[in-house]
Amino acid sequence: MADKKRVLSGMRPSGKLHLGHLHGVLSNWKRLQEEYECFFFVADWHALTTNYEKAWEIPENIEEMVLDWLAVGVDPEKATIFIQSDIKEHAELHLLLSMITPLSWLERNPTYKEQKQQLKSKDLSTYGFLGYPVLQAADIIIYKANKVPVGVDQLPHVELTREITRRFNYLYQEIFPIPEPLLAEVPKLPGLDGRKMSKSYGNSIFLSDSAEEVQNKIMTMVTDVERPKKSDPGDPEKRCVAFNLHKLYLPEEEIQDIVQECKAASLGCVACKKRLAKAIIQAMEPVWEMRNTLASEPGKVKEILHAGAERAREQARSTMDQVRQALWSPAAK
Repeated sequence: MADKKRVLSGMRPSGKLHLGHLHGVLSNWKRLQEEYECFFFVADWHALTTNYEKAWEIPENIEEMVLDWLAVGVDPEKATIFIQSDIKEHAELHLLLSMITPLSWLERNPTYKEQKQQLKSKDLSTYGFLGYPVLQAADIIIYKANKVPVGVDQLPHVELTREITRRFNYLYQEIFPIPEPLLAEVPKLPGLDGRKMSKSYGNSIFLSDSAEEVQNKIMTMVTDVERPKKSDPGDPEKRCVAFNLHKLYLPEEEIQDIVQECKAASLGCVACKKRLAKAIIQAMEPVWEMRNTLASEPGKVKEILHAGAERAREQARSTMDQVRQALWSPAAK
């Protein structure tokens, strides 16, 4: 472990996880835990920035979310899994970093502007929402993470963390490595209606759905809107929402057969979606089996999170000892 580069990534406990989370984040985590020393955390304080008025929902979501992580193969023997708020050092470093972070850096954050526009029903004119990138920086550098896995749209977040880290190192002491983004290829996963899969849109296939629920949801999925009848030729590569899922769950040879049969009007959308549902169910069966096994062991998730918190806390405390020495000792600089 000591020779491996370190990765830090987190996820907000904001509700059930769906196939978008599986292919966009968790599949990447499974790969990273084989190559890096990984810290994966439940970002419960971050969840408060947009859901502070329903804070009681956050603890209820944590165990279900971690069950999904474990069920898909995130391994507590290979990665440190913990809850952000269990490590109070995150809050201390966040406070100290906030003292040196210019307000203008936070105000230009594109996500801050976008979410205020998109979530107009919520009052996001709060100190916590404006300053969450500082907490994010603390989350990353307290473990001296070298890499942060992100999609292209999240690059500004990592760059802000890098700026804050450089400023701390310049003002006090070069304690922290400058974290680098680890670009992840995130597949565009549409929901049942063609929009981005999101629980807020009601268009998601959840990791905890049963086989029957998956089957029923897939059968409602939008296909080629320009193909009202089976006898009409289709074009799945250009017009079919469901085809994006085919590409994730079926072998290339079968995908090409579907394209040809759809264009020749020899395969109907109903039969095609049944084939897709069967493939997703087969892929999810080991996940459901593992999830049920873990859920049948009372206290198992809490035990894993407690052990992860112990490991994370050891690193966080060590880092904060260095930070305090750098800030308060005149000989440190």
